[in-house]
Amino acid sequence: MEAVIRVTDALKSFRETRLSTLRTPAEFFDVHRISRPADFNTAVSRLTYNTRYFSGNYTLIVAALAVYSIIASPLLLLSLIFLFGGFAVINRFGATSLSLYGQFVSQKSLYTGLFVIGIPLLWFSSPFMTLFWLIGASAFLILTHACLIEPGVESEYANIEGAV
Repeated sequence: MEAVIRVTDALKSFRETRLSTLRTPAEFFDVHRISRPADFNTAVSRLTYNTRYFSGNYTLIVAALAVYSIIASPLLLLSLIFLFGGFAVINRFGATSLSLYGQFVSQKSLYTGLFVIGIPLLWFSSPFMTLFWLIGASAFLILTHACLIEPGVESEYANIEGAV
């Protein structure tokens, strides 16, 4: 029960911090503001401004790519369900010794069995390839968008607001 409360608090905190900066799709996909940066300094200034300004949208992009990558890899999905489900079942029902065909199985033995089956299954599902794909795809999309979108007029006054 405490875990559920911690998860809901974390989601609420995430919603208040990251998703409060969510911009409208019309503003995020504004094709009239797309232009090639003149030089490297312009690209870096656009990158720093746009990553802060569109941080909620970029968070949603990373989350959508993560969900896609897990769904697109059924073996990874199966191994994650097996491991997390195994932990949940052992924590819930494995506190006492389990009698199986006259033998007593302890919680430590259940965890050992879960690891013996789950770790090779997870290894064959290539989680590192999925993680690196997620990092690369997210970085490419976010950096390309942040460098190509011109900051709005409000970006000119961002430094003045902080000084006053």
